[in-house]
Amino acid sequence: MVIACFIQAVYLLELDRQDKRGEQNGLAPKWWKAFKYKLTQTLIDDRDGSIYGAILEWDRSAAMADFIVLRPSGAPRAVLALRGTVLKSATIRRDLEDDLRFLAWESLKGSVRFAGALSALRSAVDRFGSGNVCAGGHSLGAGFVLQIGKALAKEGVLVECHLFNPPSVSIAMSLRSIGETAGTLWSRVRASLPARGGEVTETGSPKRQSSEKKMRWAPHLYVNNSDYICCYYADASRAEVAGEGGEGTEKKKVDEAMAAKLFVMSNGPKKFLEAHGLQQWWSDDVELKLALSHSNLISRQLRSLYTSQQAAEEKQS
Repeated sequence: MVIACFIQAVYLLELDRQDKRGEQNGLAPKWWKAFKYKLTQTLIDDRDGSIYGAILEWDRSAAMADFIVLRPSGAPRAVLALRGTVLKSATIRRDLEDDLRFLAWESLKGSVRFAGALSALRSAVDRFGSGNVCAGGHSLGAGFVLQIGKALAKEGVLVECHLFNPPSVSIAMSLRSIGETAGTLWSRVRASLPARGGEVTETGSPKRQSSEKKMRWAPHLYVNNSDYICCYYADASRAEVAGEGGEGTEKKKVDEAMAAKLFVMSNGPKKFLEAHGLQQWWSDDVELKLALSHSNLISRQLRSLYTSQQAAEEKQS
């Protein structure tokens, strides 16, 4: 899978930097040159000088040299690739700092890497258009890509995002799940009470119904169920319905609007370190199956995006 190869290139860019390898003897360039792409920007963490991401663009000159006249169908003009954690002394401090940030808060917005990657992706979209740009990340990098893609989607900019082994475990997520369970129970209690006189259930205006058919941002997730860091994404969505016109009904409408393309490795490695590794995704014998389009976890993470959009649409209508 080409996007996974580009992410591997970012890992190698950092390792090349640490081992003082240049462009001539570096390990990274072959991972993009083979696909006729070129490195146009490296994303550097100023705190430790580490490379955590890169922008790669279609190299027309290299393609023409091999008599490739047209860019392959579906190939993006530009790709943002973000690596995950590198457990080496030069990078481990800042990488683990962001790992712990996600574990504690399920948010990476406080990281300088979030701002740098968002700025780079927004710049690429301004140059080439959102339909010609995509983003990909592995592990911690996938967490960044998910939140960066969500931030752009809130602005109405839909960028194709590919998340390999995205983190699915955090303390904040567990606490939020407890709160949502309590909210569901309260919704059931309210639904069992008789409706107040004069209440009318709104069926929805044509304008609102048409707005629900608008394009939705649907990230692509790649998961190995033997990887306990990302396996919770495979938990299917079970929307609770409190009753006609109740809060549960509205929650179900929001959950149905939120979708992701979740691909599960059907014949992948079973040991954790290999199951969390990036190399499994470009294996020649890789077998993926589209497991589901809704999951509890992705619904929880995207709910704020679509509830804010629905509120804006209702205000306009």
